[in-house]
Amino acid sequence: MTSIEELNNRFSNSKPEEVLDYFLKAFNGNIALSSSLSAEDQVLTHMICSIDNSARLFTLDTGRLFPEVYELIETTNKKYGISIEVYFPDFQKVQQMVREKGINLFYERVEYRKECCNIRKVEPLKRALAGLKVWISGLRKDQSVTRFSSKLIEWDEKYGIIKLNPLINWTEDQVWTYIHSNNIPYNPLHDKGFKSIGCQPCTRAIQPGEEIRAGRWWWEQPEQKECGIHERRKIDL
Repeated sequence: MTSIEELNNRFSNSKPEEVLDYFLKAFNGNIALSSSLSAEDQVLTHMICSIDNSARLFTLDTGRLFPEVYELIETTNKKYGISIEVYFPDFQKVQQMVREKGINLFYERVEYRKECCNIRKVEPLKRALAGLKVWISGLRKDQSVTRFSSKLIEWDEKYGIIKLNPLINWTEDQVWTYIHSNNIPYNPLHDKGFKSIGCQPCTRAIQPGEEIRAGRWWWEQPEQKECGIHERRKIDL
C-alpha cells in the first residue's frame, strides 16, 4: 500500500482538483467532506461535485449556529443537486451540560468551552466518520498558528483515519478568487467581517489587521483556539 509520505511526495505540486480526483476514485464510498460551510469548504464542495456529484458531504449542527449557515446549506444543496448530511449532538449530554454549567458555560473557562465543543462537535464528528477511510478537510496553513504544521495528507491518530487537506497551501486570496470566478455560494457574514464562522456565541467579526481566526473564541489565547476536531494529535507515517 502506498504510504502517506509517498502520497505527499506524489501530489506535492498537484492542484486540489487532481488530488481530490485521485482520492474520490481510490476510496469511492469510503471518503467524505466534513463541511462547516466555510469559504474553504464551499470551494471543496464545488470541486467535489464537479468530479463526483454522488460523493458524501456532511456537516455538524451544534444547535448554536448562525441562521445564515442554515440558509447556505439549503442554497448549496439546491445549486449542486445534493443533500448534505446533518449530524446533531446527543441531546441528553447537551441538557446535562447546560443544567450543570449554564447555557453559555464556554465564557467561564477554557475547560468548559472545550467540553461544549466536545459534546456539540467532536462526538458527532466521530459518528459521521465511522467506517470511513478518508476525511476531507478545508484546513489551510495560514488560518492560524495551530494549523501551520498541517500537511496535504496526514494520518489522524485521534480518529484513526487518513485526513486530506486539499487547500492546505492555498492563501485566503486564492480561496476568494476561486469562489467569485466560479459563482460559488458563500455565507454573507464573510462580507461583514466574519472571516472564520463557528457557533454564534463564540464568533465575532474581526478588526482590520487581526488574524483570520481572531474572531473565534476571542477571549482565549491563539494557541488554545481549536475545538478539538483539528487538534494536533497526528502521526505522519
